[in-house]
Amino acid sequence: MNKLIYLLFLAFTGQQALAQDINQIITKDYADRLIKTLSSDEMQGRGTYTEGIDKAASFIESEFKAIGLMPLAGESGYRQNFTKNESDQRPLFNVAGMIPGKSKAKEIVVFSGHYDHLGIVKGNAQDSIANGADDDASGVTAMIALAKYYKALNNNERTLIFVAFTAEEIGGFGAKYFSKKLNPDDVVAMFNIEMIGKESKFGKNAAFITGFDKSDFGKILQKNLEGTEFTFHPDPYPSQNLFYRSDNATLAALGVPAHTISTDQIDKDPYYHTVKDEYSTLDTENILATIKAIAKSAISIVKGTDTPSRIPRLVEN
Repeated sequence: MNKLIYLLFLAFTGQQALAQDINQIITKDYADRLIKTLSSDEMQGRGTYTEGIDKAASFIESEFKAIGLMPLAGESGYRQNFTKNESDQRPLFNVAGMIPGKSKAKEIVVFSGHYDHLGIVKGNAQDSIANGADDDASGVTAMIALAKYYKALNNNERTLIFVAFTAEEIGGFGAKYFSKKLNPDDVVAMFNIEMIGKESKFGKNAAFITGFDKSDFGKILQKNLEGTEFTFHPDPYPSQNLFYRSDNATLAALGVPAHTISTDQIDKDPYYHTVKDEYSTLDTENILATIKAIAKSAISIVKGTDTPSRIPRLVEN
Protein backbone atom coordinates (compact mmCIF):
# COMPACT_ATOMS: atom_id res chain seq x y z
CA MET A 1 0.00 0.00 0.00
CA ASN A 2 2.79 2.40 0.91
CA LYS A 3 4.47 1.72 -2.43
CA LEU A 4 1.23 2.50 -4.25
CA ILE A 5 0.85 5.79 -2.37
CA TYR A 6 4.46 6.67 -3.23
CA LEU A 7 3.92 5.96 -6.92
CA LEU A 8 0.75 8.05 -6.93
CA PHE A 9 2.64 10.85 -5.24
CA LEU A 10 5.37 10.71 -7.87
CA ALA A 11 2.77 10.77 -10.65
CA PHE A 12 1.03 13.76 -9.07
CA THR A 13 4.22 15.75 -8.55
CA GLY A 14 5.28 14.93 -12.09
CA GLN A 15 2.02 16.31 -13.44
CA GLN A 16 2.41 19.43 -11.28
CA ALA A 17 5.93 19.99 -12.59
CA LEU A 18 4.70 19.65 -16.16
CA ALA A 19 1.82 22.04 -15.47
CA GLN A 20 4.30 24.59 -14.17
CA ASP A 21 6.76 24.25 -17.05
CA ILE A 22 6.28 27.50 -18.90
CA ASN A 23 7.94 26.13 -22.03
CA GLN A 24 5.27 23.43 -22.26
CA ILE A 25 2.44 25.92 -21.79
CA ILE A 26 3.55 28.96 -23.78
CA THR A 27 5.01 27.55 -26.96
CA LYS A 28 6.04 29.27 -30.18
CA ASP A 29 3.31 27.43 -32.09
CA TYR A 30 0.68 28.59 -29.60
CA ALA A 31 1.77 32.23 -29.72
CA ASP A 32 2.07 32.13 -33.50
CA ARG A 33 -1.46 30.78 -33.89
CA LEU A 34 -2.87 33.58 -31.76
CA ILE A 35 -1.05 36.44 -33.43
CA LYS A 36 -1.50 35.11 -36.97
CA THR A 37 -5.25 34.80 -36.43
CA LEU A 38 -5.66 38.23 -34.84
CA SER A 39 -3.62 39.95 -37.55
CA SER A 40 -5.04 38.03 -40.51
CA ASP A 41 -6.79 39.78 -43.39
CA GLU A 42 -9.98 38.05 -42.26
CA MET A 43 -10.07 40.40 -39.26
CA GLN A 44 -9.99 43.38 -41.65
CA GLY A 45 -7.67 45.38 -39.42
CA ARG A 46 -10.01 45.11 -36.41
CA GLY A 47 -11.39 48.60 -36.89
CA THR A 48 -13.82 49.83 -34.25
CA TYR A 49 -17.50 49.27 -35.19
CA THR A 50 -16.62 46.75 -37.93
CA GLU A 51 -17.38 43.13 -38.70
CA GLY A 52 -13.67 42.44 -38.35
CA ILE A 53 -13.49 43.50 -34.72
CA ASP A 54 -16.52 41.35 -33.94
CA LYS A 55 -14.68 38.35 -35.43
CA ALA A 56 -11.63 39.18 -33.32
CA ALA A 57 -13.76 39.39 -30.18
CA SER A 58 -15.33 36.02 -30.94
CA PHE A 59 -11.88 34.49 -31.38
CA ILE A 60 -10.66 35.88 -28.04
CA GLU A 61 -13.82 34.61 -26.37
CA SER A 62 -13.17 31.12 -27.73
CA GLU A 63 -9.63 31.20 -26.34
CA PHE A 64 -10.85 32.32 -22.92
CA LYS A 65 -13.39 29.50 -22.91
CA ALA A 66 -10.75 26.93 -23.87
CA ILE A 67 -8.49 28.14 -21.06
CA GLY A 68 -11.34 27.98 -18.57
CA LEU A 69 -11.60 31.62 -17.54
CA MET A 70 -14.73 32.82 -15.75
CA PRO A 71 -16.69 35.89 -16.89
CA LEU A 72 -16.32 38.95 -14.70
CA ALA A 73 -18.71 39.38 -11.81
CA GLY A 74 -22.01 40.76 -13.05
CA GLU A 75 -21.40 39.77 -16.67
CA SER A 76 -23.25 36.91 -18.40
CA GLY A 77 -20.37 36.27 -20.79
CA TYR A 78 -16.92 37.50 -21.67
CA ARG A 79 -18.05 40.65 -23.46
CA GLN A 80 -18.39 43.94 -21.60
CA ASN A 81 -20.97 45.75 -23.70
CA PHE A 82 -21.21 49.54 -23.65
CA THR A 83 -21.45 52.61 -25.88
CA LYS A 84 -19.14 55.54 -26.39
CA ASN A 85 -21.53 58.18 -25.03
CA GLU A 86 -25.18 59.24 -25.11
CA SER A 87 -24.93 60.66 -28.63
CA ASP A 88 -23.11 57.63 -30.07
CA GLN A 89 -24.95 54.43 -29.25
CA ARG A 90 -23.07 52.11 -31.56
CA PRO A 91 -22.02 48.94 -29.72
CA LEU A 92 -18.57 48.59 -28.21
CA PHE A 93 -17.25 45.60 -26.29
CA ASN A 94 -14.20 44.69 -24.26
CA VAL A 95 -13.50 40.97 -23.88
CA ALA A 96 -12.64 40.03 -20.29
CA GLY A 97 -12.27 36.92 -18.17
CA MET A 98 -10.91 36.09 -14.75
CA ILE A 99 -9.27 33.52 -12.50
CA PRO A 100 -10.66 34.00 -8.96
CA GLY A 101 -8.08 34.44 -6.25
CA LYS A 102 -7.69 32.15 -3.27
CA SER A 103 -6.76 33.86 0.02
CA LYS A 104 -6.75 37.43 -1.39
CA ALA A 105 -9.67 37.29 -3.81
CA LYS A 106 -10.64 40.95 -3.28
CA GLU A 107 -7.23 42.09 -4.53
CA ILE A 108 -7.04 42.31 -8.32
CA VAL A 109 -4.19 42.06 -10.81
CA VAL A 110 -5.03 43.07 -14.40
CA PHE A 111 -3.33 41.85 -17.58
CA SER A 112 -4.40 43.68 -20.73
CA GLY A 113 -3.85 44.62 -24.35
CA HIS A 114 -6.05 46.37 -26.91
CA TYR A 115 -7.45 44.28 -29.73
CA ASP A 116 -8.77 47.06 -31.95
CA HIS A 117 -6.68 48.66 -34.68
CA LEU A 118 -7.17 50.99 -37.66
CA GLY A 119 -9.20 48.77 -39.97
CA ILE A 120 -9.24 49.60 -43.68
CA VAL A 121 -7.10 52.63 -44.46
CA LYS A 122 -5.58 54.43 -47.41
CA GLY A 123 -2.66 52.17 -48.19
CA ASN A 124 -1.12 51.31 -51.51
CA ALA A 125 -2.20 49.62 -54.71
CA GLN A 126 -1.78 46.16 -53.22
CA ASP A 127 -2.99 46.57 -49.64
CA SER A 128 -5.40 48.69 -47.62
CA ILE A 129 -5.74 46.52 -44.49
CA ALA A 130 -3.93 47.80 -41.40
CA ASN A 131 -3.45 44.37 -39.83
CA GLY A 132 -2.00 45.65 -36.57
CA ALA A 133 0.20 42.61 -35.95
CA ASP A 134 2.46 44.41 -33.48
CA ASP A 135 -0.11 47.06 -32.54
CA ASP A 136 -1.54 45.30 -30.69
CA ALA A 137 -2.12 41.70 -31.71
CA SER A 138 1.25 41.01 -30.06
CA GLY A 139 0.03 42.39 -26.72
CA VAL A 140 -3.29 40.54 -26.87
CA THR A 141 -1.40 37.34 -27.70
CA ALA A 142 0.69 37.88 -24.57
CA MET A 143 -2.39 38.52 -22.44
CA ILE A 144 -4.08 35.29 -23.62
CA ALA A 145 -0.90 33.25 -23.18
CA LEU A 146 -0.50 34.59 -19.64
CA ALA A 147 -4.07 33.57 -18.87
CA LYS A 148 -3.28 30.06 -20.03
CA TYR A 149 -0.11 29.95 -17.94
CA TYR A 150 -1.61 31.20 -14.68
CA LYS A 151 -4.65 28.98 -15.07
CA ALA A 152 -2.33 25.97 -15.34
CA LEU A 153 -0.21 27.18 -12.44
CA ASN A 154 -3.30 27.48 -10.20
CA ASN A 155 -1.49 29.28 -7.39
CA ASN A 156 -2.82 32.83 -7.65
CA GLU A 157 -3.83 34.15 -4.25
CA ARG A 158 -5.09 37.34 -5.89
CA THR A 159 -7.85 37.52 -8.50
CA LEU A 160 -6.49 37.83 -12.03
CA ILE A 161 -8.41 39.67 -14.74
CA PHE A 162 -7.47 39.33 -18.40
CA VAL A 163 -8.95 41.93 -20.72
CA ALA A 164 -8.74 42.81 -24.40
CA PHE A 165 -9.70 46.47 -24.72
CA THR A 166 -11.60 47.96 -27.63
CA ALA A 167 -11.48 51.50 -29.03
CA GLU A 168 -7.95 52.32 -27.86
CA GLU A 169 -7.10 53.81 -31.22
CA ILE A 170 -10.03 56.25 -31.11
CA GLY A 171 -9.62 57.48 -27.54
CA GLY A 172 -9.18 54.61 -25.09
CA PHE A 173 -12.89 54.15 -24.50
CA GLY A 174 -12.60 50.46 -23.64
CA ALA A 175 -10.15 51.10 -20.81
CA LYS A 176 -12.21 54.02 -19.55
CA TYR A 177 -15.35 51.88 -19.32
CA PHE A 178 -13.46 49.01 -17.70
CA SER A 179 -12.01 51.33 -15.07
CA LYS A 180 -15.46 52.58 -14.09
CA LYS A 181 -16.55 49.01 -13.32
CA LEU A 182 -13.80 48.53 -10.71
CA ASN A 183 -12.89 50.08 -7.40
CA PRO A 184 -9.34 51.27 -8.16
CA ASP A 185 -8.36 50.69 -4.54
CA ASP A 186 -8.90 46.96 -5.13
CA VAL A 187 -6.53 46.85 -8.12
CA VAL A 188 -3.03 45.97 -6.94
CA ALA A 189 -1.31 46.22 -10.34
CA MET A 190 -1.96 46.41 -14.06
CA PHE A 191 0.27 44.82 -16.70
CA ASN A 192 -0.72 46.47 -19.96
CA ILE A 193 1.15 44.96 -22.90
CA GLU A 194 1.60 46.80 -26.16
CA MET A 195 3.85 46.22 -29.16
CA ILE A 196 6.33 43.49 -28.16
CA GLY A 197 6.95 42.20 -31.67
CA LYS A 198 10.38 43.71 -32.30
CA GLU A 199 13.69 43.83 -30.48
CA SER A 200 14.00 46.82 -28.16
CA LYS A 201 16.77 49.41 -28.27
CA PHE A 202 18.29 47.55 -25.30
CA GLY A 203 18.85 44.43 -27.44
CA LYS A 204 17.57 40.91 -27.04
CA ASN A 205 15.83 39.74 -23.87
CA ALA A 206 14.87 43.24 -22.83
CA ALA A 207 11.74 45.38 -22.61
CA PHE A 208 10.86 48.76 -21.18
CA ILE A 209 8.18 49.82 -18.72
CA THR A 210 6.39 53.15 -19.05
CA GLY A 211 6.22 55.26 -15.91
CA PHE A 212 9.05 53.22 -14.38
CA ASP A 213 9.80 55.91 -11.78
CA LYS A 214 6.18 56.36 -10.69
CA SER A 215 6.05 53.17 -8.57
CA ASP A 216 8.30 50.25 -7.64
CA PHE A 217 6.41 47.96 -10.08
CA GLY A 218 9.43 47.69 -12.38
CA LYS A 219 11.85 47.00 -9.55
CA ILE A 220 9.68 44.12 -8.34
CA LEU A 221 9.57 42.62 -11.82
CA GLN A 222 13.32 42.92 -12.25
CA LYS A 223 13.94 41.35 -8.82
CA ASN A 224 11.92 38.31 -9.87
CA LEU A 225 14.07 37.92 -12.99
CA GLU A 226 17.39 37.76 -11.15
CA GLY A 227 19.46 34.94 -12.59
CA THR A 228 17.78 35.13 -16.00
CA GLU A 229 18.93 36.87 -19.17
CA PHE A 230 15.91 39.17 -19.37
CA THR A 231 15.96 42.75 -18.10
CA PHE A 232 13.36 45.51 -17.77
CA HIS A 233 14.30 49.14 -18.33
CA PRO A 234 12.73 52.58 -17.86
CA ASP A 235 10.95 54.01 -20.89
CA PRO A 236 13.66 55.40 -23.21
CA TYR A 237 11.22 57.64 -25.08
CA PRO A 238 10.01 60.23 -22.52
CA SER A 239 9.22 62.76 -25.24
CA GLN A 240 6.62 60.36 -26.65
CA ASN A 241 4.61 60.54 -23.38
CA LEU A 242 3.83 56.81 -23.71
CA PHE A 243 2.70 56.41 -20.10
CA TYR A 244 -0.43 58.43 -20.89
CA ARG A 245 -0.94 57.13 -24.43
CA SER A 246 -2.07 53.58 -23.71
CA ASP A 247 -4.79 51.76 -21.80
CA ASN A 248 -2.90 51.84 -18.50
CA ALA A 249 -3.41 55.60 -18.20
CA THR A 250 -6.99 55.58 -16.86
CA LEU A 251 -6.27 53.34 -13.88
CA ALA A 252 -2.88 55.00 -13.30
CA ALA A 253 -4.64 58.34 -12.93
CA LEU A 254 -6.74 56.71 -10.19
CA GLY A 255 -3.66 55.67 -8.25
CA VAL A 256 -3.16 52.13 -9.54
CA PRO A 257 0.41 51.03 -10.33
CA ALA A 258 -0.67 50.50 -13.92
CA HIS A 259 2.15 50.34 -16.45
CA THR A 260 2.66 49.39 -20.08
CA ILE A 261 5.34 46.91 -21.10
CA SER A 262 6.72 47.29 -24.63
CA THR A 263 9.76 46.65 -26.80
CA ASP A 264 8.94 48.86 -29.78
CA GLN A 265 11.46 51.42 -30.98
CA ILE A 266 8.62 53.81 -31.61
CA ASP A 267 10.84 56.71 -32.61
CA LYS A 268 11.90 54.87 -35.77
CA ASP A 269 9.42 52.03 -36.34
CA PRO A 270 8.67 52.14 -40.09
CA TYR A 271 5.58 49.92 -39.76
CA TYR A 272 3.77 51.75 -36.96
CA HIS A 273 0.20 52.64 -38.01
CA THR A 274 0.74 51.51 -41.59
CA VAL A 275 -0.55 48.63 -43.73
CA LYS A 276 2.89 47.04 -43.36
CA ASP A 277 2.35 46.11 -39.70
CA GLU A 278 1.94 42.43 -40.55
CA TYR A 279 3.02 39.12 -39.05
CA SER A 280 5.95 38.84 -41.48
CA THR A 281 7.60 41.90 -39.87
CA LEU A 282 7.58 40.43 -36.35
CA ASP A 283 10.36 38.84 -34.35
CA THR A 284 8.43 35.92 -32.87
CA GLU A 285 11.29 34.91 -30.58
CA ASN A 286 11.18 38.39 -29.07
CA ILE A 287 7.46 38.00 -28.43
CA LEU A 288 7.93 34.62 -26.80
CA ALA A 289 10.81 35.79 -24.60
CA THR A 290 8.86 38.85 -23.45
CA ILE A 291 5.72 36.87 -22.60
CA LYS A 292 7.72 34.39 -20.53
CA ALA A 293 9.58 37.21 -18.78
CA ILE A 294 6.31 38.87 -17.82
CA ALA A 295 4.93 35.53 -16.60
CA LYS A 296 7.93 34.93 -14.35
CA SER A 297 8.38 38.50 -13.15
CA ALA A 298 4.74 38.92 -12.16
CA ILE A 299 4.62 35.79 -10.04
CA SER A 300 5.15 37.42 -6.63
CA ILE A 301 2.42 39.97 -7.37
CA VAL A 302 0.09 37.18 -8.53
CA LYS A 303 0.83 35.15 -5.40
CA GLY A 304 0.32 38.16 -3.15
CA THR A 305 3.80 38.35 -1.66
CA ASP A 306 4.68 41.66 -3.36
CA THR A 307 2.50 44.75 -3.62
CA PRO A 308 3.69 47.62 -5.85
CA SER A 309 3.59 51.13 -4.41
CA ARG A 310 0.67 53.30 -5.48
CA ILE A 311 0.89 56.07 -8.04
CA PRO A 312 -0.23 59.52 -6.83
CA ARG A 313 -3.81 60.08 -8.01
CA LEU A 314 -4.41 62.59 -10.76
CA VAL A 315 -8.20 62.34 -10.57
CA GLU A 316 -10.76 61.10 -8.10
CA ASN A 317 -12.84 58.06 -8.98
